[in-house]
Amino acid sequence: MGVKTTLPSYELGFYALAVTCAVVYSGSGIFEASRDSVNRKAIRDGIKPGWHYFGRKMDVADFEWVMWFTSFRNVIIFALSGHVLFGKICSMTVPQHRAVVYMLYGILAVLGSMGLVYLMIILSHCLVLYSVALAKQKWLCYVAGLCCLASFKVEPFSSWQSGFVTGAFDLQDVLFYGGSSFTIMRCMSFAIESSEKKEGIYSIFDLLKYNFYLPFFFFGPVMTFDQFHAQVSTRELRRKDDEMRNIRVHALLHVGAIIAVDIFFHFFYILTLPSDLKFMNRLSDWSLAGLAYSNLVYDWVKAAVMFGVINTIARLDHLDPPQPPKCITMLYVFAETHFDRGINDWLCKYVYDHIGENHDNIMKELVATIATFAVTTLWLGPCEIVYIWSVFNCFGLNFELWVQKFFQLEPFAKLEAKMSAAMSRRIRAVFGAANFWAIVLYNILALNSLEFALLVTKRLLLTGFPVSTLSIWFITYCGVQLIKEHERILAIEEEKCNKAKVE
Repeated sequence: MGVKTTLPSYELGFYALAVTCAVVYSGSGIFEASRDSVNRKAIRDGIKPGWHYFGRKMDVADFEWVMWFTSFRNVIIFALSGHVLFGKICSMTVPQHRAVVYMLYGILAVLGSMGLVYLMIILSHCLVLYSVALAKQKWLCYVAGLCCLASFKVEPFSSWQSGFVTGAFDLQDVLFYGGSSFTIMRCMSFAIESSEKKEGIYSIFDLLKYNFYLPFFFFGPVMTFDQFHAQVSTRELRRKDDEMRNIRVHALLHVGAIIAVDIFFHFFYILTLPSDLKFMNRLSDWSLAGLAYSNLVYDWVKAAVMFGVINTIARLDHLDPPQPPKCITMLYVFAETHFDRGINDWLCKYVYDHIGENHDNIMKELVATIATFAVTTLWLGPCEIVYIWSVFNCFGLNFELWVQKFFQLEPFAKLEAKMSAAMSRRIRAVFGAANFWAIVLYNILALNSLEFALLVTKRLLLTGFPVSTLSIWFITYCGVQLIKEHERILAIEEEKCNKAKVE
């Protein structure tokens, strides 16, 4: 039934109350577990001194988060502040050359942080893929690009290239593989767009301006070449109404999110607790479920903060970068599950949508998802846990289409047609709740560990059946109904805006 189907307000109020009580109950269990386990040897390495005046230690198990706000903090502030300063001066004086200034500053920043050899490695890959683009054969662009990506992700080629970079500092590996991987994705986008260009080809200079835009260079997101080229080539730089106010608001929200995560890590050790499986077995099913879900929420917050800061810089440069990922709390379909919208947009445009077309044919969808997750596996770095994650998520994406096709068969379609719109929405939410937990369980494989994922699955589906299984399913159903209500409101608002534009 349609997305605009509404439910009685008292029913939605009950759903909101049920979800709130469940979150508080689960959160209290995680808080008590964090307090009781702080002195256990198994998690001692993940807990470091924190707020002494509150008597709280801090969860520091996430290397990336700690890296951003300790060893890399000053580097980020210095490099991005310089980029903003030079970009602002250039946009005010010679806006037609601002892409050149961005490129020169990016090259100098990469040279200063990683050295000449690393810069030469990056330039050599750019030159290789530019040469391939000259042939204007799309299949050749894919083959060459994936081979270049494999050279950074597969041994012994990965170690061979990284071995050329002499010296060592804490962030060398992170910057090396981050900058290299994103460079290949950008170069592939350039090569594919060049092969589709009807007349002529883009210049090597266009590729370098695209690749060495510093805010995107090391950590993304990936903006496809056609979008970047069109936006950075604009000479008339005009701000939309209230654009600067929105930029300031988003910047403050990111600062608030950073502070909130810091507070959260002092009271809830959601990342370190799963490493102690013996202690995890003592927790209630509700606490385990909340811990698994919290891991996904935190990873979304981390991605939203990282890409949000970078996107704020890009918007100051008059660009429209890929949006932050959709909140995991608002997801119950695999098709919308991603933590990096830039990579997701890249994969959809060049692989998933290219092969799957309208995603209505079962066989085409199967081939499209297999190809997409094959590229994703190479992008993440082939290993056992990535293989398992890819297989499960590929299955989940296809299973959604299989179930949809199954219930479109005549007996079920007629049965749903006889139902009220509200009842149809309720039944669909039941399946959405099951899908929600499939997304959670499949993704904590990569975000945490296989052992923790198996423990949560066993407790929720086997030892916790039927009480824990059905009660958690019901609470998730309530949450899915709230998500659907939010989507309904957004759909109505969007329709009103479209009508206003037409009038």
